[in-house]
Amino acid sequence: MTTVSCIIPAYNEGPRIKSVLDVVSHHPSVFEIIVVDDASNDETYKIVSSYRNVRYIRHDKNSGKSIAICTGVRTSTGDIIFLLDADLINLSVDDVSRLIVPVIQNRADVSISLRGNSPWLWRTLGLDYISGERVLSRTLIAPYLDTIEKLPRFGLEVFLNKHIIASRGRIQVVWWPHVESPYKAEKQGR
Repeated sequence: MTTVSCIIPAYNEGPRIKSVLDVVSHHPSVFEIIVVDDASNDETYKIVSSYRNVRYIRHDKNSGKSIAICTGVRTSTGDIIFLLDADLINLSVDDVSRLIVPVIQNRADVSISLRGNSPWLWRTLGLDYISGERVLSRTLIAPYLDTIEKLPRFGLEVFLNKHIIASRGRIQVVWWPHVESPYKAEKQGR
């Protein structure tokens, strides 16, 4: 049986992570959920600790998303890695299913979300190339964790894109018209 490990990097996502965990913690295809808290100073721990089936790992120092993902992947045991942002709005069980199924059923090597509030150009192209919501085989990411840890703070998605293209991986874009990710200015102010 194929197992899916969901890795959720989080930094000061206390106000938003609950709605994401409410969805993914009840999803029948998700074998394990790991939240990697990248040194938050808000109530992220308090929210996450209320979920019995979610493993919480905390970084003592903020090191960025790429390193948080590496921590989660190293800790995980699933055959499939499901990368999920902690700040999504309007995420549903159906959205999660539609992202996981193409990889589980071997119709794609990676699936990538295209959120409803992705920039206009990306929606027109039909690909959000820096989307944080991806499902891929462990073999497409685990061997490269040492390299990923050395990337710039948000270099993970670009690295994965290059690797998938170089290996001629099959990509499935999954349209999430009602799912949104708040812009940084909305979360942190200008």
